[in-house]
Amino acid sequence: MLDKIFPRKVSNDYQGKPIAKWVFIVITLVTIVRSLIHIFAADGGAQSIATIPLDNYSEAAAATVILMFSLWGLSQFLMGFVYAIVLWRYQVLIPFMYVLLIIEYGMRIILGMLKPIETVGTAPGGIGNFLILPLVIIMLILSLLKPKQEESRL
Repeated sequence: MLDKIFPRKVSNDYQGKPIAKWVFIVITLVTIVRSLIHIFAADGGAQSIATIPLDNYSEAAAATVILMFSLWGLSQFLMGFVYAIVLWRYQVLIPFMYVLLIIEYGMRIILGMLKPIETVGTAPGGIGNFLILPLVIIMLILSLLKPKQEESRL
């Protein structure tokens, strides 16, 4: 199983269940779109999406939060770019990408509890993290299983 997560040779030969690949495509697209919103939205999505009350902050504090959201968007964009490259050329790494997603979303939940941010509503990401984590765990498992037609040929 570790050889499927950390393959000795990197190729475009994905061998898991197709649904795990399709879900990874959707996650890739969502990651890239979300990143671009954080980069290009005037407030970085901090107030308009995450409901952080920037209006209550000093101008400098609000600018700092907006910059942090933009930088976070850049990090998300780079990860989305890596996901896209994996889909294009290195699909055997999809299980490893799911491991990274499990770590990312698991840590988002933990850090959100350890270092909460004042908001005036519930941010979509606050709910999404709790939905995505079990999904990516299931998709990791499915990405490690062989498709049915291949099992029947063995």
